[in-house]
Amino acid sequence: MAPVEQDALAVREQLFHDRVRECIICALLFASLYILCHFIITHFKKHTDFTAVHDDEDAAVNRIALGLCTFTLAVALGAVLLLPFSIISNEVLLSFPQNYYIQWLNGSLIHGLWNLVFLFSNMSLVFLMPFAYFFTESEGFAGSKKGIMARVYETSVVLLLLTLLVLGMVWVASAIVGNDAASRQSLYDLWEYYLPYLYSCISLFGVLLLLLCTPFGLSTMFTVTGKLLVKPRLLEDLDEQLSCTRFEEAAVSHRIRSGKASCWLNLDMEMLREQFFAIRSKRRKLELRHRASPWQRNLGYPLAMLGLLALTGISVLIVCFHVLELLLDDAAMPRGIQDASLGQVSFSIFGSFGAALQVVLIFYLMLSSVVGFYSSPLFTRLLPERQDTPLTKIIGNCVSLLVLSSALPVFSRTLGITRFDLLGDFGRFNWLGNFYIVFLYNMGFAGLTTLCLVKRVSWAVQAELIRAFGLHKLPLPVTRCRTRSKPC
Repeated sequence: MAPVEQDALAVREQLFHDRVRECIICALLFASLYILCHFIITHFKKHTDFTAVHDDEDAAVNRIALGLCTFTLAVALGAVLLLPFSIISNEVLLSFPQNYYIQWLNGSLIHGLWNLVFLFSNMSLVFLMPFAYFFTESEGFAGSKKGIMARVYETSVVLLLLTLLVLGMVWVASAIVGNDAASRQSLYDLWEYYLPYLYSCISLFGVLLLLLCTPFGLSTMFTVTGKLLVKPRLLEDLDEQLSCTRFEEAAVSHRIRSGKASCWLNLDMEMLREQFFAIRSKRRKLELRHRASPWQRNLGYPLAMLGLLALTGISVLIVCFHVLELLLDDAAMPRGIQDASLGQVSFSIFGSFGAALQVVLIFYLMLSSVVGFYSSPLFTRLLPERQDTPLTKIIGNCVSLLVLSSALPVFSRTLGITRFDLLGDFGRFNWLGNFYIVFLYNMGFAGLTTLCLVKRVSWAVQAELIRAFGLHKLPLPVTRCRTRSKPC
C-alpha cells in the first residue's frame, strides 16, 4: 500500500474512532440524565395511575407516557447544562491545552451536543409531548378492537390532523406576508422551514416567559430565604418573647379545657381553637430561633441575603453594560457560528474567574425563573406535589420546563451574561438579528429586575425598622365614610 493511501486510511480511522467516542460520551451523558429524571418524576408521580388494579391497559399507557415525559425532562436538563458545560470545557482546554486525558473534550463534541439538544427539543415539543397527552386521553376508534394499538392509531390520526392544521395556518400566514416565489418555494421544505420557524416562535415565547418570570422569581427568592433561614432581629429579647408566648398558650389551652356550656359555646370554642393554633405556631417558630446557634442567627441569613443581592446586582450591571455595547458595537448582537473554536480564547475578560461567575449566574437565573414560574398566579396549579401529581400535570410541567430550559442559552446570550456564541441551530432564529427586539429585551430585564430588587429590599428594611421600634403595635386610626353610614 502506498504511503499516501496509508495516510488517508489513518485519517479515516481517526475520524471513525473520534465519531464513536463522541457517540459513546453523548449516550453516557444522556443515560445519566435520563436515570436522574426518572427518579425525579417517580418522586412526584401519582402511584394509582400506574397500578394494574383497575385496568392493566391504562397502566401500560401511563407507563409509556411516563417514559416520554422522562425523556423530555432529560432533554430539558441537558439544555440547562449545555451552556455551562461549554464554558467550563473552553476554560479547561485553555488551562491544559496539551493534556492527553482531555483531548476528547473538543469542539466537535460540543457542537454535536448543541445539535442533539436542538433536535431532541424539537422532537419533544412538536411530537413526543403532544403524543403523550393524546395517548393518555385516547380510547380507540368506535367499533375497533380495544388495546394499546387502537389507542396508538387514534393518537396518530389526531396528531396528523393537528399537524395539517398547523401547517395550513403557517401556509396561509406565510402566503399573506410574503407572496414572492422564494417564500412559496420555502413552504415545501418541512425540515428547513417549518420546524425551525416553529421552534423559533416557541423559543421567542420561552425567552419572553423568562423575562417575566426571572425578576418575579428573584423577588420571591428573597422571601423564601427569609422563611427558611433564621432572621436576626434588632432590639429583641427572645427569651422574654418565648416565655410570654408559652404563658399565653397555656392560658388559652386552660380556657378550652374548662369551657362552660352555653348557647355560644361552639362559636367561642372555634375561635379559641384558632387562637390556640396561631399561638402554638408562633411558639414553635420562636423555639426554632432560640435553638439556633449565634452563628446561624447572626451570619446565615445576612450572608444568604448578601449573596442574593450580589448575584442580582452583578446581573443587572452586566445587562446595563451590554446595553451600552449594543449601542456602540454591532458585534455585541447574539449571533450563531458554525465552527466551535474552543480552547483558543477565554469568553470572559476576567479569565477563569469570570467564566465561573458566568456559570453561577446562568444557574442562578434559571433557578429564579423556575421559582418565578411556579410562584406566578397563572402557573401555580402546575406545581407538582410529592406522590400525588397526575400524569397530565407531569406532562404540563415537562413541557413548561423544556420551553424555559431550551430558551436559556438564547436568554443568556441575548442579555450578555456570557460571550459564548450560540452554536448549531440555536443561532438561526430570525429575531436574534433584530436590534430593537434585543435592545428592548435588555432594557426590560434591567428595569424589571431593578424595580423588584429595590421594592423588595426597601419594604424589608422598612418592615424591620417598624418592628424593631415597636411601631407595629400602635393602634391604627379607624376612618368612617358617610355613605350609607358604614365604616370604611
